[in-house]
Amino acid sequence: MRVYILVLFSLLIFGCAGTGGSKSGSENVQMNDSQSGVDHSKMDHSNMGHGSMDHSKMASSPGAAEAPIDLQFIDSMIAHHQGAVDMAKLGIGRAGRAEMKTFCAAVIADQEREITQMKRWRDEWFKNDGPAINVDFPGMREGMNGMDMSKLEALAGNDFDVEFVRQMIPHHEGALLMSQALIQRNDDKAPRPELKRLAESIVKAQDLEIAQMKKWLAEWTK
Repeated sequence: MRVYILVLFSLLIFGCAGTGGSKSGSENVQMNDSQSGVDHSKMDHSNMGHGSMDHSKMASSPGAAEAPIDLQFIDSMIAHHQGAVDMAKLGIGRAGRAEMKTFCAAVIADQEREITQMKRWRDEWFKNDGPAINVDFPGMREGMNGMDMSKLEALAGNDFDVEFVRQMIPHHEGALLMSQALIQRNDDKAPRPELKRLAESIVKAQDLEIAQMKKWLAEWTK
């Protein structure tokens, strides 16, 4: 980190950020949570380029597995949802089919709304707690591993549509596993009722979306 700060300082002094500086800078910042201590659950991705974060290589926050189960779910699901939002934002401009663009718009609206709600709960329940993204939370790793934003960025039209659903199906399936793992907790670590209701709504909505995407995939790859 000390070397990185010195390099960044030198770039600022000599004004070297002009030639490919934006891409290079984002690559230098891409450290995992254990190196940077960045709280991805509180990051605003709205102004980031879609390829600026490699979601498939996300690492757990230090000590995440020891955090309260509700906090683990919130931070992990926020990061997971953000991955879907980033993919869907690509689809608005690159998808070839009207139904794919409509689907992407719905994913953005639904998951950004849920991200906002989870952030409110986090501020209310865990305001003083550190980040607790846990890639070993059931379903989290499975949902993130198949994401390849660079591949999606290189495609358009039918090729994009097919690759998008191929990536989004397992991503959604990961969210189902995460939500089901939370719902099934009935011990002293059972989730708060409102968070359990959110998990139940995620299962209901994304199960339907998975069925739709599988139907599309079968039709579009004949």
